[in-house]
Amino acid sequence: MSRLILVFVALWPLTNGAQTNFTMRPLSLKDCIEIALKHNLEIKVQRYEPQIARLNVALAYADYEPTLASSGIRSKRTDAGNSSNAVDTITKEETFNANIIGLLPTGLSYDLGGGISGNRGTDPNGRFESTSGEVSLELRQPLLRNSWIDITRLTIQTSKKLLKISELNLRQQIMATVTSVELAYYDLKLAQQNVSVQEQALKLAEELLSANRQRVEQGVLAPLDEKQAESQVAAQRAILLVAQRLLAAQQNVLKSLLSDDMSEWRDILIEPVDEMSASPAAVDREGSWTRGLTLRPDLLQARLEVERLGLVVKYNRNQLYPQLDLVGSYGFAGTEREYSGAFRNIGRANSPVYSYGAILSVPLGNRAARSNYRITKAEQQQALVELQQLEQNIMLQIEDVVNLARTNFERVGATHDARLFAESALEAEQSKLENGRSTSFFVLQLQRDLTAARTAEIQALADYNKALANLALREGTVFERNKITFENE
Repeated sequence: MSRLILVFVALWPLTNGAQTNFTMRPLSLKDCIEIALKHNLEIKVQRYEPQIARLNVALAYADYEPTLASSGIRSKRTDAGNSSNAVDTITKEETFNANIIGLLPTGLSYDLGGGISGNRGTDPNGRFESTSGEVSLELRQPLLRNSWIDITRLTIQTSKKLLKISELNLRQQIMATVTSVELAYYDLKLAQQNVSVQEQALKLAEELLSANRQRVEQGVLAPLDEKQAESQVAAQRAILLVAQRLLAAQQNVLKSLLSDDMSEWRDILIEPVDEMSASPAAVDREGSWTRGLTLRPDLLQARLEVERLGLVVKYNRNQLYPQLDLVGSYGFAGTEREYSGAFRNIGRANSPVYSYGAILSVPLGNRAARSNYRITKAEQQQALVELQQLEQNIMLQIEDVVNLARTNFERVGATHDARLFAESALEAEQSKLENGRSTSFFVLQLQRDLTAARTAEIQALADYNKALANLALREGTVFERNKITFENE
């Protein structure tokens, strides 16, 4: 019978008099968490962040992909003859080049390619024709600036840090959502049981009103007692309406965490089937501190941010050095009248061409590099202090929740005893009223006390379970508490 009453109470504030077919959906806490992991919109949004970060890592590596460049140019030049020679000089030139240009992770840049150029034309001496070409490999290796780190290596390493940060951010979002589901589930259970408590209170008030009416009719009770009972019934009905409204609102809170399409849940009422219990939990402040400082995703993100800034400091420090690069090239050249002859000469490798040397570039003042280094150094120090502050805040948060969990556990026992005492007191006072040794005023007061005691007991149960859920969130052990396996794709 109690189940049917609860169903009616849950439906009443939602239907508002309209004929709607609602479906009760019994769900355990585990069921709710599994649904949220698949359908929660905040988790869905956050899942894209690691994907984007992985693409940014791949984008950073694109700098090491070689580039193929080629060109072909044809030109013509005419030089008018002078007064002693009226013959014009006409020169036609054709140039073809092809190169593969790239960069290696050591900072070494290379240019492998070749080109061929042909000149044809006429001058005062008659026709002329020549073709020359060359194939070579050019290398350039930084020794100071951009030697142990350059912008490409910085981008790759920082992108990897940001990828780990995004994965931790996803982990933190999932943990926060799971905890929100737990809290909403316990609040829904609390609201459901509170409706039951208020129904019991209304039933007690109505039973007393009925009994008082009979006594007034029998002349053994004053009419004032009947009015007092009527007032209590009216007040209790108002309280029940508020409890029913809260139950309906709490339904929507939990649905919003479980759904990515509210239209699928509009005709469904969630029935939480798990009972709230107060099993003693091993709450240890030192152990919770250790877990929190080891597992908290936000703390791990802050540490990665310090490491990322360390990479930027390393790069900006390297930029303080002058640019000193070793350069060298080696190849073969060929010259002939025809293109085919030039290609044959290059292929014989009889005309080697090489060069080597160093290029030094010293910025005068170097103000930009020095300012960037000092700025990032200060930002790194700031991040270290913020990390220290976060560690301290985590310890304080954990200590507060540990104390709260212990207090709420003690409240569960105390409110349970208080409820038993209130039931006994009401039973005794009702017996006295039946024997004419008490008044409705005292019975009504004890009924209110019993309702308050019952409400306090279920509130203590909910608060204890919510404190344990919050403790797991503060420790970073939400996955372990709910047996969730987190894997990055």
